[in-house]
Amino acid sequence: MTSPATTSAGRMPRQIPYIIANEGCERFSFYGMRNILTPFLISTLLLFVAEAERPSEAKHVFHTFMMGVYFFPLLGGWLADRYFGKYNTIFWFSLIYCAGHACLAIFEHSVTGFYFGLFLIAFGSGGIKPLVASFVGDQFDKTNKDKAKVVFDAFYWIINFGSFFASLLMPLFLRDYGPSVAFGIPGILMFIATMVLWSGKKKYVHVPPAPPNPHSFMRVVRTALLTQAPGQGRPGLTVALIGVLAAIVSLGMSVKWGFVIGACTGLVILLAFGGIGASMQLDRARGAHPDEAVDGVRAVMRILIVFGLVTPFWSLFDQKASTWIVQANAMSNQVEFLGTTFNVIPAQMQALNPLLVMILIPFNNFALFPLLRAIGLEPTPLRRMTAGIALSAAAWVVVGNLQVQLDAGDPVSIAWQILPYALLTLGEVLVSATGLEFAYSQAPASMKGVIMALWYLAVTVGNLWVLIVNAGVKNEAVIAYIENSGVGVMAFQMYFFAAFALLAAVVFGWYATRYRMVDHYRATAAA
Repeated sequence: MTSPATTSAGRMPRQIPYIIANEGCERFSFYGMRNILTPFLISTLLLFVAEAERPSEAKHVFHTFMMGVYFFPLLGGWLADRYFGKYNTIFWFSLIYCAGHACLAIFEHSVTGFYFGLFLIAFGSGGIKPLVASFVGDQFDKTNKDKAKVVFDAFYWIINFGSFFASLLMPLFLRDYGPSVAFGIPGILMFIATMVLWSGKKKYVHVPPAPPNPHSFMRVVRTALLTQAPGQGRPGLTVALIGVLAAIVSLGMSVKWGFVIGACTGLVILLAFGGIGASMQLDRARGAHPDEAVDGVRAVMRILIVFGLVTPFWSLFDQKASTWIVQANAMSNQVEFLGTTFNVIPAQMQALNPLLVMILIPFNNFALFPLLRAIGLEPTPLRRMTAGIALSAAAWVVVGNLQVQLDAGDPVSIAWQILPYALLTLGEVLVSATGLEFAYSQAPASMKGVIMALWYLAVTVGNLWVLIVNAGVKNEAVIAYIENSGVGVMAFQMYFFAAFALLAAVVFGWYATRYRMVDHYRATAAA
């Protein structure tokens, strides 16, 4: 049953402030704990690991955690779309989220207890992640959808407002008051976020879960794969079955690769081969399913290609909280500004990212984009995302050059990381903020929660690339090749990721010219 909330024609929905405030507190809690996770692991929790191996192990734990955060949206999106609705799913997963924060604060010296807390946070944060943005979108219809872009930008701005203060303050609390306080404060903010969400319950537009649908996405795909056309084989089914076998092999390799890498690689293979196979035979579902359902599946397949091409960006972006902190630890942390010398904690450099986001979003909207339009170049969502991926590659060329200097023994100020942070952040604004709007607008009505989950799954895949590359550089043959390249292992990885993203930007830009945008906002307000 929907709430009595309605949306005034052409006006900003009055319930939006509750969702924005909830998101600001939740993001403070998440980034507050995330941005001190790598230094805490290196300095405290992983003391049982050999000192030279702690940075690598900390990166492994960090990116495994991030994969979980962006994997569980699949579960949250499915539960919301099919059973409980967005609000109820967000609320109950938020309580699990709070319990995870409590574990981090309590079990600061227990590996098992702390990792269980990380699991609960990944489960809770991941469960709500695909829903909050689409819950914002549910508050709009075609009469006021022009306000949606403003709110999505505000939504992204408040995320970074919370992240800025968390990134600036939590490293200080960790240093001066210890892990219990540093991890406890984000937990308190998460509890406040949950209460703010609950207080606006009666004001929201509640779009009910979709009823069981005989023409759902999975049923259309199954029909397409299994239908035998007269006089033709089933090549699509063969491709899908090859994907199933490859996924099983990947899972079996978990003994060698680790469960997370094996399972997530298997999932990626399954989605890729299953999607390709279904696309090859999709028209065979016509007749058994209405054309609208079949066309909807084809639209989703096209969206997933966009999502897949964004994954290299995420492999670069999330390493600012792991690889870039490790690099910053080797830099001079004294920075002079306006005649005053500051000692910067390496983890505090991450505060640059949200600070720059808060500056760049209004700059883009009020200066850059109008200028581009004035010279006849429309900054469409896919063009923005192409440029963003390319800028992330440029950022990693810069950090690679800094690493080469460090490896040569030259002193490097931590202030030099400002340039790659600026490039990466501009890329983030063009990719991530745009991606939220793109994912919601392109998703068919019955698939909004799941499509948003798949958008976040792209982040899981991005972190998967990081784990694969980190595992690869432990191979003796790979190490020998890197040694012959003339640069250190860390610098080589940085240049590799830069090339990876640049190639993705080229392919993404080509595909963007072939993608046809659609409009899937609601026709009228929910009653």
